[in-house]
Amino acid sequence: MPKSAQPDARAVALCLAGIAAITLWRLALLPFSTAELFVDEAQYWFWGQTLDWGYYSKPPLIAWILRAATDLGGNSPFWIHAPLALIHAGTALLLLATGRRLFGDRVGALAGLAFATLPAVSLACLLVSTDTPMLFFFALALYAFVRLGQRASAGWALVMGVAVGLGLLAKYAMIYFPVSALIAALFVRQARIGWRDAGIAVVAGLVTVSPNIFWNLSHDLTTLHHTADNADWHGVRLEFGKLLEFWGGQFAVSGPVLFGAFLVGLGGIGRDWRIRFLALMALPALAIVSVQAILSGANANWAAAGHLGAVLIGITVLAARPRWLTASFAINGFLALALPVSVIFADSWRMGGNLVMARYIGMGAISTRAEAIAKREGLGVLVSPSRVLLADEFWTLRDSGLEIYAPPPEGFPDSHYAQTHPLPPGPGEVLYVSRKARPPKGCPDARPIETWEATEGFFVGEIGAFRVPRSCWFPDAG
Repeated sequence: MPKSAQPDARAVALCLAGIAAITLWRLALLPFSTAELFVDEAQYWFWGQTLDWGYYSKPPLIAWILRAATDLGGNSPFWIHAPLALIHAGTALLLLATGRRLFGDRVGALAGLAFATLPAVSLACLLVSTDTPMLFFFALALYAFVRLGQRASAGWALVMGVAVGLGLLAKYAMIYFPVSALIAALFVRQARIGWRDAGIAVVAGLVTVSPNIFWNLSHDLTTLHHTADNADWHGVRLEFGKLLEFWGGQFAVSGPVLFGAFLVGLGGIGRDWRIRFLALMALPALAIVSVQAILSGANANWAAAGHLGAVLIGITVLAARPRWLTASFAINGFLALALPVSVIFADSWRMGGNLVMARYIGMGAISTRAEAIAKREGLGVLVSPSRVLLADEFWTLRDSGLEIYAPPPEGFPDSHYAQTHPLPPGPGEVLYVSRKARPPKGCPDARPIETWEATEGFFVGEIGAFRVPRSCWFPDAG
């Protein structure tokens, strides 16, 4: 047995202690955060207020998770963010288990702790992201796949299929798993599972994700339509600078030393089937998103699914290089400890006079001012055309008693709010609040009430409030 595969209960125990400690650190500091909910976070929370099998721009799992957490603890930022740290801890444990099965206790333990301290994970524990549950189910499916490669099992086949289905209910990027698994089975003999187990997994996955498929079919393929818009393949543009930017982002996702070790470790593809297997589970996501980056740009996290295999490969390299291993954990560990502290000072931490975390500040003040204007003017209905404003208004003003709507859409709705909460016909006036202080188009009866300047935070610019008759949107009503 290779030295790296020798039983090492102490390494596993230290890993478990490390994952527990960093998770508790993250949870302990969350109540002191001064960061507001970002627009996407507020939107996911709002989705969860009406449970469904799908939503405008994402599958439903993140909304279900936030609904369960806030039903348990109440509508507070802590209960919105707390599940993320726990889910990432679960993913780290699954990577520990996969690493142990492939390489032994020490490599598995190092991989589990490495994942728990990834810079992207440390950041994602503070933000609501659909990547978080998707990575958990990707890790679960990967572990089940490894077990099935070692021994046929209808039970583990069922686990793998359900995990893929639930991953797809979290984020459609989970599709990288079956694509990667098929490629791995073609080129790695040890990754070829039995036809019975493969059939069970496929059926289980399809059954699990089928409610979301039917939801999309009954809602004009809304989520898929939005996903295609994000890809932005309208006209081919080869932007190789975007590719370099994307790959530079990958070093930030896993940390510079660990991701560099992954790239070095790819040199072992021809010598070790385990490295080849993990590479084929990691590289398709990175390759596909690289093409996307060339065509129209890509966010670094779009290839997050590839980093589970990357962590395992990178750790096999670093495990034999103690100094580089120490450097990797020093860099990533520092960020894992520092990032939860940074959000405590989100409303005051400045560099060059500007808020470092301006992205997470300022929207609550706009919503609160809109509420004060509405009450002063005796208006019980608030309308905003901006998804950014609406997301915070529904969150910040959830107990205000105001009715909040988007303007009625013309054509395909441009947001969840326009799709599910358009202003209905009726009498009277509404308070219309918009960015850049613009009144609704084609409404000469809109009367300005107040204009103010948002000087710092996520939105900087002019905000305008108007009294607008509902008849502006429904000229033929009644």
